[in-house]
Amino acid sequence: MKGGIEVSDELLGTFAPIAVYWIYSGIYVLLGSLDNYRLHTKKDEDEKNLVSKKDVIKGVLLQQAVQAVVASLLFAVTGSDNEAAQGQHASLIVLARQLFVAMVVLDTWQYFMHRYMHHNKFLYRHVHSQHHRLVVPYAFGALYNHPLEGLILDTVGGALAFLLSGMSPRASIFFFSFATIKTVDDHCGLWLPGNLFHIFFGNNSAYHDIHHQLYGTKYNFSQPFFVTWDRILGTYMPYSLEKRTGGGFEARPTKECKEN
Repeated sequence: MKGGIEVSDELLGTFAPIAVYWIYSGIYVLLGSLDNYRLHTKKDEDEKNLVSKKDVIKGVLLQQAVQAVVASLLFAVTGSDNEAAQGQHASLIVLARQLFVAMVVLDTWQYFMHRYMHHNKFLYRHVHSQHHRLVVPYAFGALYNHPLEGLILDTVGGALAFLLSGMSPRASIFFFSFATIKTVDDHCGLWLPGNLFHIFFGNNSAYHDIHHQLYGTKYNFSQPFFVTWDRILGTYMPYSLEKRTGGGFEARPTKECKEN
């Protein structure tokens, strides 16, 4: 880059998703409480969650540090392949195929690992339950996980999506930044009018909020994009979105699923 600092695609692929995470979740913080669009009241967020926001921030930063180390190693190991890929300009069709494959791979990995962490009592008690300390999710708590879970679900899942899709480091910048935004949005605890994620994805903030409630912990494992595996394997819990007295919304499971 003439007259400036050259930043490699590998470096951006490592740190852009981390920056995007804090920028996008920070926007939700700056928007304020938005009581008319909340899926839970602010009181519930303050009283029901079992971890302080200070500890959430520390937990997320730890996961992102591990994520950055693994991403750097991955780019270093695949360096020669990446250089060859960079020499060939992928068509939009090829790029779209790579991004779609990456989405399917990440969704598949996270569904089965996520579900297993719920069904294995030891892993749930000692690992995955840390994420469920956020009974009422909020944006910057999206990646609050036990370090082992962060490594297995997010970091390893992301590495597999990158490798199996054949995407370049440059494409990975956009894919992982988008996946990060989607994950943050799914945990934002809000149902905002005109939110494109709610329009184009069945897997959204209300869908994932059901999973964070006691009656929904055996349902809605899919993340972060589609609900396909939940539908195929019978863990899909449909819901209705009802206006709550006093403002906001409440995602309520259907009676049939709630009784099962």
